[in-house]
Amino acid sequence: MNANSKGTAVITGASSGIGAIYADRLARRGYDLILVARNQERLQEVARTITDETGRSVNVVAADLGAPQDLRRVEAILRDNASITLLVNNAGFGSVTPLLGSDIDKMEAMIDLNVTALTRLTYAAVPGFVARGAGAVINISSIVAIGPEILNGVYGGSKAYVLAFSQSLHHELADKGVRVQAVLPGGTATEFWDIAGYGAYAESPKVMAATDMVDAALAGFDLGELVTIPPLQQDGRWEAHDAERRAIAADLAHAQPAPRYRAAALA
Repeated sequence: MNANSKGTAVITGASSGIGAIYADRLARRGYDLILVARNQERLQEVARTITDETGRSVNVVAADLGAPQDLRRVEAILRDNASITLLVNNAGFGSVTPLLGSDIDKMEAMIDLNVTALTRLTYAAVPGFVARGAGAVINISSIVAIGPEILNGVYGGSKAYVLAFSQSLHHELADKGVRVQAVLPGGTATEFWDIAGYGAYAESPKVMAATDMVDAALAGFDLGELVTIPPLQQDGRWEAHDAERRAIAADLAHAQPAPRYRAAALA
């Protein structure tokens, strides 16, 4: 670990877009980096630029997190490297194709990356954070986590998992010195839209610049937010939504079905 470092941040999906911007911003905040993505050439280009501009130590790991052998290799790094203080689970992909028109193999691959890989990497990192009494996990979810009708249903379901998983992690880890943040971007100008087959949408005036999204997400992290939604304009709306969710959850422990169902059963 370099002198004056905040530790090492591991960023997945770091060869471009949101992940590459997180790498730049975290290096400027004093983190050394381990960058993970499939494209080694692009990773090395990102690493060279960051090292030249910040002087931070940047290592790259070329890995396909949808491939079990590569995933286990990154898990081992997270378990064994005690300098790691931050994990940014950014790798993932989406789809704009309607659910029933989608290729099921591609949907399974989406679940493997968006859900399984994120979960396994978190499980690899967090025990060390707990043992050391410090660390943080930033999980990149999406606004489709709370608006599953917006895009493809499997994509929405996978990002809803990321949100729920982050909320549960926070509940378990808040008193152990470990921070958790779920970031819910809206439409963001990245390669996401090209990969999803809807590249023209990236030019929409409703699409946020990726730099603005990451800077807002890190501002939310600095504010101590568990859930950060960069495009949500009105203060307090998420908090009100979450308070209602908690109130409903507190009213679910009953041995009998609700009266409306008992009445219908007797009719």
